Amino acid sequence: MSSRRGGRITDEEINELISKLQALLPESSRRRTASRSSASKLLKETCGYIKSLHQEVDDLSDRLSELMSTLDDNSPQAEIIRSLLR
Repeated sequence: MSSRRGGRITDEEINELISKLQALLPESSRRRTASRSSASKLLKETCGYIKSLHQEVDDLSDRLSELMSTLDDNSPQAEIIRSLLR
């Protein structure tokens, strides 16, 4: 993509970026957008996917916090969990 002139991106570069972005989406999203739908639809789906990943991280973090609060800080289980988080 070093062929940009004046900071403008070509249609070919946009298509290449869309393909790369589409490859990063989970399989179910890729099937829905496999028809090379509009870039805006792909971006909306990508944003939705990123939001769902954020929510999943938050949920897992909450569950981990709850689990850690039930364990003795010096227990082998707590030490295993801490070692996994390093």
